[in-house]
Amino acid sequence: MPFDVAHARGLFPSLGDGWIHLDPQAGMQIPDSVASAVSAGFRRLASAPGGVYPAARDTADTLDGARRAIGDLVAADPAAVVIGPSRAALITGLADALPPTTWIGSNVVLSRQDDEPNIVPWLRVVDRNGGLARWAEVDVETGALPVWQYDDLIDQHTAVVAVTLASSTTGAITDVSAIADRARAAGALLVVDATSAAPYLPLDIDELGADVLVVSAERWGGPRLAAMAFRSPERLTRLRSISMDPRATGPARLEPEPHQGALLAGLVASVEHLAALDADGIGKRRRRVVNALDGVYEYLQRLTYYLTTTLEQLNQVSLVGTAEDRIPAVSFAFDGVSADRVVRRLADNGICALADVPSRALERMGAGDFGGAVTLGLGPYSTPYEVDHLVRVLASLG
Repeated sequence: MPFDVAHARGLFPSLGDGWIHLDPQAGMQIPDSVASAVSAGFRRLASAPGGVYPAARDTADTLDGARRAIGDLVAADPAAVVIGPSRAALITGLADALPPTTWIGSNVVLSRQDDEPNIVPWLRVVDRNGGLARWAEVDVETGALPVWQYDDLIDQHTAVVAVTLASSTTGAITDVSAIADRARAAGALLVVDATSAAPYLPLDIDELGADVLVVSAERWGGPRLAAMAFRSPERLTRLRSISMDPRATGPARLEPEPHQGALLAGLVASVEHLAALDADGIGKRRRRVVNALDGVYEYLQRLTYYLTTTLEQLNQVSLVGTAEDRIPAVSFAFDGVSADRVVRRLADNGICALADVPSRALERMGAGDFGGAVTLGLGPYSTPYEVDHLVRVLASLG
């Protein structure tokens, strides 16, 4: 059934503020169901899990529910889902949990395509333990990450391969499964950051071939919590515990401190929200999430094509990256006008956009030579009217 954007927009009360929100990279708009769940959670989930009294048991149940929700989102075992405050915190914890001997004579393969949370923790751990960092480069014309280069980058000394599923700036989707084959042959741990893809693509950790899959809930309208799923609970048990609780078991071993119950409730509600984007969805939550995201992706693919083709008609606009296989994220430079000034003009006309997002890919592609890049993203609430208004404002700068 065709995606119903009117139904989707009705789930986001914040759209009544009159602004056009083209900045999901800074956080998707928060649906009413998530805000309500967090509000209710603050009233009834004040206790940390671990006690035998009702409030503590309620929080423990909510934590279990959050693990199951992420499990349904990425097709992972809930017993292998770690929850944390951010991508950076989770990946830093994972790097610290690996035995220091992992890095003796070893290397980590990183990507210029990735956001900093899947780069900096690995640079720090190899610097601290004497490892070596190798870099996969982006195609400066398309913005894609060619997988053929991993044949040379991954060898028998590679301990970790860290890569993004989709760029947050150019939208280019990476063929992670091809990289997974090379990582598996070398015995390397494949850590995939699927944060930018999660609001748009059904995720399956087994199909991707990832050993670890990381997502961040604010990108699909959830609270600022992140989750890290392992392909098997057994791999998680091989890691050192970083918990402050010496009795911690399972995924709690990689969670230093107890979680806020209200935010966990919001995390559960945010996955339910994704499933509800298909108003006619039926069946178990995993099935409803997949069907809903299939509809979202198809709708936004058409809208992204409309966005890019209309932007290309503006003489002063140059798209940064032209990859066809992409999520609905776009970056562009405006000839003779800095990115900061473009974003200010857009804000003056009720449009939220981002300027000079920290991105090693954009740097490699020379965005700084043109006054920086403006980055836009679409959400399930975006419409052709909003694209038209964007283009009209940009045309007024010419």
